[in-house]
Amino acid sequence: MTIINKIWSKQFVTQTTANKKTIFGAVLSAGLLAGLSGVSAETLTVWSGYPEMAPFYQHVAEGMKEKFPDLQVKVEAIALREHEKRVALGLSSGTSDTTVIELSGSTASRYIENELLPAAPDEVASFVKDPANFGSFFSQTASMDGTVYGVPLFRGQGSLFYNTEMFAAAGLDGAPKTMEEYSEFAEKLTKRDASGKPTVSGWSLRLTGGGQGIAEKFWINLFQFGGNIVKQTDDGKWVTDFANEAGRKALKQYLENVYTLKTVTPEMPADAEAFERGETAMFIRESWVISDIASKAPDLKYATAPLPRGSIGLPNNLYVAGEGDKVNIGWEFAKAANTPENLVWMLKNVGWLPNRSGVDYSSVTNSQPAFAAFVDYPEGYEFFTLPSIGPVEEILTRFAAQLTNAFGNANLVNDDAAIDAFLKTASEEVEKILDREDLLGK
Repeated sequence: MTIINKIWSKQFVTQTTANKKTIFGAVLSAGLLAGLSGVSAETLTVWSGYPEMAPFYQHVAEGMKEKFPDLQVKVEAIALREHEKRVALGLSSGTSDTTVIELSGSTASRYIENELLPAAPDEVASFVKDPANFGSFFSQTASMDGTVYGVPLFRGQGSLFYNTEMFAAAGLDGAPKTMEEYSEFAEKLTKRDASGKPTVSGWSLRLTGGGQGIAEKFWINLFQFGGNIVKQTDDGKWVTDFANEAGRKALKQYLENVYTLKTVTPEMPADAEAFERGETAMFIRESWVISDIASKAPDLKYATAPLPRGSIGLPNNLYVAGEGDKVNIGWEFAKAANTPENLVWMLKNVGWLPNRSGVDYSSVTNSQPAFAAFVDYPEGYEFFTLPSIGPVEEILTRFAAQLTNAFGNANLVNDDAAIDAFLKTASEEVEKILDREDLLGK
């Protein structure tokens, strides 16, 4: 059993909570931050699950030197899964060192529930709750039960990437605007050999590999049809929302593209690498692809577009762990990371999307228009995110396994009753997990 899996275990949590008070000390007050300028020497460690973010955190640290000339910042940015294991081990065993920890709200929730991450001090909480700084979607994902625990920083968000030369050759002017058009465009964009087998996919779909990523990508398409894998009920719990017409339409679109329109196959090159090599005409992905294209395929002619209804938003927040007053410098770092200058630098140099509102990003979007679909989305554009509940990864992983089986079943494509039966079975499996954790709503 991995460290991450152990965190799900109530027994493991029980063993670790005995030392909570000694790990983190008391909740901070707003007045503590005001005295930081008088601190002569501070040390701080930053834990990140995205290696490409290391230069950003170092940039923030350099900017703090004027106010804190003796501040020593150590940035430790490693692969996400290893980062998650490190956080699980570090928080469960306790640390006296002040550490700024980058986590998604859904991952942080398990530590917050077990009092392994402290609430933000009042001054920081006010900054996060101010609607001039963050929309409610972002402030809520950094909070639990109305209490702020983290400072929003950046997000993963999906948009459409499409090859403009391929679109022009197919007689297509601009991106598809409805999900029906996605399939129509894919059929026109697909290139085939003499036998009719696709050689360049019209629309790259996540059909294999990647565990819960398959479920996340399906959720994006499902959302365009009005569904969700899970949704919150009035009692604060959760139910499934895909054993319905929206789920049928989303799954059937996958199946039709594979088996009827034959615009893509599970064996074809996929994702960003395929797009950069001209092996697919369009796909939905996060903004990191922009910088990836710039380094790997700088001559590629492409554009981006918002999705028909809205997108997944996977916000990452900064949390602070440590002992006593020493954690103050950690909160100062989290706020410094959110200055407009630093956020523009992050968008331009790293490519992740800042969560803060009211910042002028035009210097970046003017020079790289591909970012516009991510930061200048239309009014009424909706976001959803992974729920901040303990079994979210288990739910997505199990649903992804079910979806993989469905994608490989050609008999489903023309049988709506069979599709509905599959969705019902998958829904029941998810709701059993929710019920087991006392999270199943009414």
